[in-house]
Amino acid sequence: MDEFIVLGKIVDAYGLNGAVKLHLFADDPGRIAKMRHWWIGAESSPSENWICCKVSKCRVQSGLLLASIEGLSDRTAAEASCGKLVGAPRSELPATDPGEYYWADLIGLEVINTQGVVLGRVLGLIETPANDVLRVGVAGEREQLLPFVGAVVLDVDLPAGRMRVDWEQDW
Repeated sequence: MDEFIVLGKIVDAYGLNGAVKLHLFADDPGRIAKMRHWWIGAESSPSENWICCKVSKCRVQSGLLLASIEGLSDRTAAEASCGKLVGAPRSELPATDPGEYYWADLIGLEVINTQGVVLGRVLGLIETPANDVLRVGVAGEREQLLPFVGAVVLDVDLPAGRMRVDWEQDW
């Protein structure tokens, strides 16, 4: 089965007719708004039980997507979908440009600094207004937060499963 990429999360109902507000984990809401189908899944098990849903209307407003999805016919149904993840099979998504990555591709990469010290793996990412932040470490142990900016992230080698950073082990 094709790998699913999480694109965003339903954060609220919009209006009375079943529309929802979607917070995107992507820089280009216009690309996602053009998709005619989304897959919706529970956050507790996003890799399982994805349900394909037709998007009948979608527009960008204030950084969120406002969407009408078939099967959500009223506000109660839309409210019940809050917290669900929205994704798509990788094969349905546009290719990334050089230097762009889906978050799913970064999670799990080994992080090595310029001195060759392994800092851990990318455990997740945090979206902030200034820039995205990498959560780096070993699961269950101390984590470091590294800004995902060019001055820190020097190289991302997806085939090798590695990221080189300008960051010290004790920062």
